[in-house]
Amino acid sequence: MPLSMLGNQASLEQIGKQNAMVSSEHYDVIIIGSGPGGGTMAWRLAQTGKRILLLERGDYLPRERENWDSQAVFTDARYQAMETWYNSEGKEFRPGLHYFVGGNSKVYGGVLLRLRERDFDEIKYPDGISPAWPVKYDTFEPYYQAAEELYHVHGLRGEDPTEPWSTKPYAYPPVSHEPRIQKLFDDLKRNGHHPFHLPVGILLDEYHGKALPHSPCIRCNAFDGYPCLTNGKADAQIICVDPALQTHQNLTLLTNSYVSKLQTGLSGKEISGVVVSQGAEQVTFTADIVVVACGALSSALLMLRSANADHPQGLANSSGLVGRNYMRHNNATILAISREPNPTKFQKTLGLNDFYFRSDDWHFPLGHIQMVGKSDGVQIHGEGLPDFLQWFPNMPFEWLARHSIDFWLTSEDLPLPQNRIFYREDQVYLDLTPTNMEGHKRLKQKLRELCSKLDVHPHLFERSLYLGKDVPIGGTAHQAGTMRFGTDPTQSVLDLNCKAHGIENLYVTDASFFPSIGAVNPTLTIIANALRVGDHIAKLISAQPKLSSKVASRGRVP
Repeated sequence: MPLSMLGNQASLEQIGKQNAMVSSEHYDVIIIGSGPGGGTMAWRLAQTGKRILLLERGDYLPRERENWDSQAVFTDARYQAMETWYNSEGKEFRPGLHYFVGGNSKVYGGVLLRLRERDFDEIKYPDGISPAWPVKYDTFEPYYQAAEELYHVHGLRGEDPTEPWSTKPYAYPPVSHEPRIQKLFDDLKRNGHHPFHLPVGILLDEYHGKALPHSPCIRCNAFDGYPCLTNGKADAQIICVDPALQTHQNLTLLTNSYVSKLQTGLSGKEISGVVVSQGAEQVTFTADIVVVACGALSSALLMLRSANADHPQGLANSSGLVGRNYMRHNNATILAISREPNPTKFQKTLGLNDFYFRSDDWHFPLGHIQMVGKSDGVQIHGEGLPDFLQWFPNMPFEWLARHSIDFWLTSEDLPLPQNRIFYREDQVYLDLTPTNMEGHKRLKQKLRELCSKLDVHPHLFERSLYLGKDVPIGGTAHQAGTMRFGTDPTQSVLDLNCKAHGIENLYVTDASFFPSIGAVNPTLTIIANALRVGDHIAKLISAQPKLSSKVASRGRVP
């Protein structure tokens, strides 16, 4: 099937003309990847009127019944990439990646939290340091605000004591709690805690807890971790890519397009070609500026496989740091059993950061607690519960599902050089040494103590299917850190504008640039940074409309 282009209609064969390797198609900017980093960048740069090409290795995620089928989504991993990677011991695993227009945001939980202001500073842990960011919160704040407005974030300022300062309230009201979660909220407050309404990117119009007839989101139980069949989730496709294509004819989307490598010109200091392939078809595009946003793991792999004589270790890798300092959070999905039935459908509305920076018995950060999508009988059966059933030996899976109350726990993990992604004999290897597991263990214990006071059984069961099989190594949803930004080219891969050190027209706008990851979902920071870097690139391409002739004159390496 020929590759299709949305915006400008053409096939890859037509674009390539008579030469499969070199195309006359030149763009002002090429963006690789259509997730939160790439899709948001495309939305921003389309407004400049310049020629923008957005490349996506996958297609549109099919809208089908299976979108809301927990067996298909979680047990069968229907939408997960069919790839085999290897850990440091040579054991196979399947990474939790999703190659679609919109990237991993097609199945994300929609929670869009700002990093705490202290997350931008150095934080000490018993087994290491979470390094400071070279750019502080005040630089990001206006872009956080813009990102929240763009992605329809529903929330309420002032409930969470760790919340960083902001210049405006949320543009959309918080998603209301259903009765059992409202009771949990009230019980937490009575016990001296500070629960808050989760900020959720969602296309929801509701009244008294019920979705209105015109609302894309219908407040169903298949939101968190599922593709949204009604397009009610504020993902990168729905919010950025599709609206930009409809509005701006200068933006072109090419799907089913795998970028096999980036070529550099004769000087080795600029990207002169983007090689795109599908099957036997191959074409090379050129652009004044190239933005890589494939996800922190895939972007690092692209740099590594683009090695050439000028860059023998891979592009932008004179520091040797490309692919290193990988982070993904210490995440856990916890199922507890409410003493009373929990008929909640849309459960992802409550968060708790009381242990984010410390607790009464531990002077180091523990992390973040939030609600996660409601378990059903199929998921519980698929998990296998031999240890859990000892506490409820006579209860069927459906009873457990009716009483389940589900939490997502996130603790920060620390960047280590040995935690890295790399190629070995054309196979992908991902090395991971866990960090801050003591803090994560203590966070689980805090949840256990809370449950004993909240009309919830204190016996907790860890769900693995939500995160993907082969956890923790396969749990790559929060991937970050593989090309950190900074001012010193020997200690970082990117500069403060996320331009690659030593390559004049190459930028990276996924979570690769993170020096540390905090303990909140990284997606809002990815979006905010894409808007920040997008403003920078927009000024460049507006001020230098003739960059293309300069780059083209330096030649391409075939």
